[in-house]
Amino acid sequence: MTTENQIVTDLRTPKEHHDTPTAQKGPRDPEETETTPSTTFEIIWETVRYALVAALIIIPIRTYVAQPFVVSGNSMFPTFHNGEYLIVNELAKYKGVYNRGDVVILRYPNDPSKYFIKRVIGLPGETVTIVRGVVTITGPMHPEPIVLDEPYVKNPKLDSSSRTLSNEEYFVMGDNRAQSSDSRVWGPVPERLMDGKTLVRLFPFTEITLHPGSLESFNISAL
Repeated sequence: MTTENQIVTDLRTPKEHHDTPTAQKGPRDPEETETTPSTTFEIIWETVRYALVAALIIIPIRTYVAQPFVVSGNSMFPTFHNGEYLIVNELAKYKGVYNRGDVVILRYPNDPSKYFIKRVIGLPGETVTIVRGVVTITGPMHPEPIVLDEPYVKNPKLDSSSRTLSNEEYFVMGDNRAQSSDSRVWGPVPERLMDGKTLVRLFPFTEITLHPGSLESFNISAL
């Protein structure tokens, strides 16, 4: 290895100099493609073009198909924990199909700018009766009262109330009954404020789940 101050001496003989092959630049192949560096404008245009394509794909999906949602609070504990990251199926709000037991995202009736996560308990036209925390349902499909099996409720509240729903209202409650503000407090939710069903739990990664909180995950069926 040499340093900047060292002198490098060529020890080859003159003959060796003459025998050293050299590369000769021949005529350019007419079919050879010549490339030139992209201009700044081309780079910017490519970036904008890809951004527009991505926006055309992502925006409709975010608006009409799926939306991210971060759980805030403990009203659905232990089914959902504070800080969990969910993907919400927004197609449900356009179809208007919600079943008992569905975990839904809804707009707070008293302030639609706020979003809550709750479970559907009562369907349109039904009467929801709660006696010391036990929920019974009566309605057109259930003329005889049915008692709900709710294994997802780990922290019950021994309250009592009754509410009959209109044909466009849902009765919702949090799984953490003792610490949930829900239809028992601020009344039923109009269908227009129902904003979709939980589709996927993405975070924490150890809890990735399809249809988290569904009745099937508790081995029970909807009534």
